[in-house]
Amino acid sequence: MPRAFEDFQVGDVFELGSQKITHEEIVRFARMYDPQPRHLDHEDLIASGWHVTAMFMRLYAEGVLLHAEAEVSPGVEELRWLRPVRPGDVLTGRATVVGLAASLSRPDCGILQQRGEFLDAQDRPVMRITFYGLMRRRQAAGP
Repeated sequence: MPRAFEDFQVGDVFELGSQKITHEEIVRFARMYDPQPRHLDHEDLIASGWHVTAMFMRLYAEGVLLHAEAEVSPGVEELRWLRPVRPGDVLTGRATVVGLAASLSRPDCGILQQRGEFLDAQDRPVMRITFYGLMRRRQAAGP
């Protein structure tokens, strides 16, 4: 059964798994979405921050959203890229619930505030994001 809004608590931590980034993926993403020289053909190639964020989103969707009564996201409060990501790096994702609130526009939903992190092999954060997710509430039991 998918998790409803009521099943989340402040402090819940979701370990999202790991992703290894390759030279080919960095260049392919950059050609399509962020064609800066540092992401394309540089001797010290680094991944686009948008690429890193997209990889985090994939792990978050698979680890949390596909198992929840998720609706949409009302937005992102903060996004920081803290360290460069290079070919061969293995990043591990984690999301923590840091706030819960009623939705003012959707009484059938609540809003989760979460902090996401991508950590490198030395457990150093390479990306941090604070974001929101709209989750459906359980339906009230009928007569």
